[in-house]
Order: sequence, then structure tokens, then C-alpha cells
Amino acid sequence: MVSFESDVRPLFRPDDAESMSWAFDLASYQDVKENAEAIYQRLADGSMPCDEPWPDEHVQVFRDWIDAGMPP
Repeated sequence: MVSFESDVRPLFRPDDAESMSWAFDLASYQDVKENAEAIYQRLADGSMPCDEPWPDEHVQVFRDWIDAGMPP
């Protein structure tokens, strides 16, 4: 099963968390959970992270996590 701590959180680099801190706390399970769909949309359209889009497999991990009920 996909989890935030082992699968999702490691995908966010420190630079990602810093550059998106105005909108989301990417190190916070609660904040990512509360904003999961908005974060997913940005990941899927390539507008996040700021330097280059995630590979499709990383975006899919995030989607799988949402679909699994966003376990910690």
C-alpha cells in the first residue's frame, strides 16, 4: 500500500518544499492531505515542481496515494 511517509513525502525534494511553501507545506502530511487534489493537478499539468515536471510514474504514485485514501 502506498503511504505518505514512505512513498509520497520522499518525492518532494527540499527545494520543492521551499519553492511551494507559499501555497503548501509539502513536509506536512495534514497539509498535503488537505490539498491533495490541488497538488495533484499541479503535478499532472507540470506546473509543480517549479524546475521541471515530475516523471509520469511519480505523478501516478501521488494519484495512487489519493485513491488509496491518503494513508499516513
